[in-house]
Order: sequence, then structure tokens, then C-alpha cells
Amino acid sequence: MSQKIWPQVVGLLKAAHFGPTVLVVGITFVLALTQFSIGDAAFIALAFLLGQLVVGWTNDLVDFPRDKAAMRFNKPLVAGNITELTLRISIAIALVGALIISLLSPLGIDGTAIHFLGLLSATAYNVKLKSTVFSVVPYIFSFGSLPWAIYLASGSRPPTWIVLGFILFASAFHFLNVLKDMESDIAQQVMGLPQVIGRKKSIVTATILAVLGIVDAVVSNTVL
Repeated sequence: MSQKIWPQVVGLLKAAHFGPTVLVVGITFVLALTQFSIGDAAFIALAFLLGQLVVGWTNDLVDFPRDKAAMRFNKPLVAGNITELTLRISIAIALVGALIISLLSPLGIDGTAIHFLGLLSATAYNVKLKSTVFSVVPYIFSFGSLPWAIYLASGSRPPTWIVLGFILFASAFHFLNVLKDMESDIAQQVMGLPQVIGRKKSIVTATILAVLGIVDAVVSNTVL
């Protein structure tokens, strides 16, 4: 039994884009610690983890036809480690779980509403916007809203430099993340903003955004 289940578990973790998911959840936990106790911060991080699973799994489900055509066997669906039905069921469970945990966590109604607006934005990217020149917009909105969900739930407003930092670093990640599949994306008419401007300009843009993010953090936390 375990020999059959384990490959599916690994497949689901890969389909969730495990590395970026862990990074986002880790950052969320650290940010939540600035406003809440460690237990409450962990509760909030769990809600965001479930949300990130929805985003990652939706991405792989929507991209499956293109991934299959491009023979991306590193993708669990293409490799046959998991099925579309398994992924759909997992998305539904994670989505319901994200809603329940968010509402029960310190996020409350206001924080949950912002959290789910961020998820809606990320899903819009997966379904449509990743193939348009507006592909960076969901990164700006979803990651820009993340600090708002946490701070608003604590009864305060996030510092501008934190929101700006999230936007700058997330946008930089977008321009770098597409590089590995840029040629096949272009061949399949997935023309997001990075694909439109090309590899070199995407690298330059990502570098500028990352540097601005560093400057934003350093200057905002330097006492002159």
C-alpha cells in the first residue's frame, strides 16, 4: 500500500511547487510572528500553506496539456505519478481547508477576505494572465496583499516598505522563474511579459527589481 501511496504524495508535493511554497509559507510565518504569538503565527502559516497548495496544484492542472505537449516529464501529471482526478480532489480539499483554517485563525474575516483575494489573483494568473503582458500583475497584487492580511488582522497597517518589498521581490521572481521554460512557452504562445521582452531583458528587469527591493529594506531600516 505504501509503495503505491508514496509516489502520489511525492507527486503532490512536486505539483505544489514545493520550494516556492515553503519559501512563501516561511516568510508568512516570520511576518506573522511580528504581530502574533508563535502559536497564532503557525496557525496563520498553515492557512497560507493550504492556499499555496491550491495555487500550485491549479497551476499544474491548467498547464497539463502544454506540459504534456512539451514532454516535461519532471511534472508529476506528465510523468504519471498522479492523475488529474487526484489533483482536482486535492485542490477542493485544500481550498475548503484554507477557508476554514483562515476563518478560525487570527486572520478572522478581514484577513481571510484579503487572503482569498490573493488566491483569486494567483488563480487568475494560472488560468489566463500568465499568457498576457499583464502576467506580473497577480504577483504584485497577491504578494502586496499578503502583509495587509496579517497586519489588518492584528488591528494595524503594514509599513509601506514591507508591502513594497514584497511586490519588488515577488515581481523579480516572476521574471526569473519563467526563464527555464521560456523557449517552449513562446513556442506554445504563452506570451507573458517576460516572454514578450525576452530572456536578457527579463534578467535585467529581475535584477533591477531585486536591487530596488534591497535598497527599500536597507534605507527603510537605517536610522540617518
